[in-house]
Amino acid sequence: MQVGAAMRWAVLGSAATLAAALGALCLGTGCSSVGYYAQSVGGHLDLLQRTRPVADWLADPATPPALKARLAVAQQARRFAVTDLALPDNASYTRHADLGRSAAVWNVVAAPELSLTLKTWCYPVMGCVGYRGYFDQTAAEAEGAALRALGLEVSVYGVPAYSTLGWTNWLGGDPLLNTVVAGSESSMVRLIFHELAHQVAYAAGDITFNESYATAVERLGLARWQASTGRSAEDPAVAQRAADFRTITHRTRAALDALYRSEVDDAIKRTRKAELMAAMRAELAALKASPDGPWAGFTGYDAWFARANNASLALQAAYDGLVPQFELLFRAQGSDFARFHAEVQRLAALPKDQRRAALDTIQP
Repeated sequence: MQVGAAMRWAVLGSAATLAAALGALCLGTGCSSVGYYAQSVGGHLDLLQRTRPVADWLADPATPPALKARLAVAQQARRFAVTDLALPDNASYTRHADLGRSAAVWNVVAAPELSLTLKTWCYPVMGCVGYRGYFDQTAAEAEGAALRALGLEVSVYGVPAYSTLGWTNWLGGDPLLNTVVAGSESSMVRLIFHELAHQVAYAAGDITFNESYATAVERLGLARWQASTGRSAEDPAVAQRAADFRTITHRTRAALDALYRSEVDDAIKRTRKAELMAAMRAELAALKASPDGPWAGFTGYDAWFARANNASLALQAAYDGLVPQFELLFRAQGSDFARFHAEVQRLAALPKDQRRAALDTIQP
């Protein structure tokens, strides 16, 4: 559904009212202020009013050929998501905007010095989640600084796309942004599949369930897309680096979690923590030292490892912690996406402990 300019400006004008209403619905302690909701609603609506239908971009002679080609692939992937992956058929990702910046939003995550438990913020509909998003990078950095002053370890990072869980389809749906199309073709397709998955099933307050499910959909969906369209599978070097990254971070998280849960005093924990973090970085350095391996000359993970802390490690766990279980569930449902989504929806409706127990019982 397309939203006319007059209607979009009217909606933008009512952003403060909508934010106030959302503020009245704020859940739990540590709840976000009305001011925070104002920037969230206003930022999203400002983003929407910048969009134009992808068809218009494709028909516009001024659109660069490379962008036209990428947008055309995005629409092919969007149709494939419906026909082959049983993902929602709606207006999301049929409109494009160039925001003129490197991220759609900036998220802030935080965790204690000796814990991998993310600090949570509570919101209407979404429940309590372990991140806080800002449309302005300066505001995100300021929030990060305030949390560091409280003694928390913090990560502030740019996000290329986010999902409104289908709630904004009447406004034109979630847009296809320059931050999504600027990457590789496979990363763009993965992001489209990932964000659409959030519109299928969402368990309020369970970030690991939600993100691991969406990550499983993007991985399974990309493989099917590549096979169906005759595209080459992901570059083996890219796949190997991603697998190595998951292995290294999983091993470090497990060791840190065991350390933090142990009964040794905090001074020993701090010393051992520093050793584990140094070992993690040394493992990366050893991989990069190979002159002809997949890591040779690659710097894409360097910044992440340099800044890695409890917050970034805990966030990474949310995105891959339950992926193996979801992949098993997919196979248990006959590799049928419709059946898979229906089972995930059933699990999402259960209490958190029951849904986790159900996932853990799935066998190959």
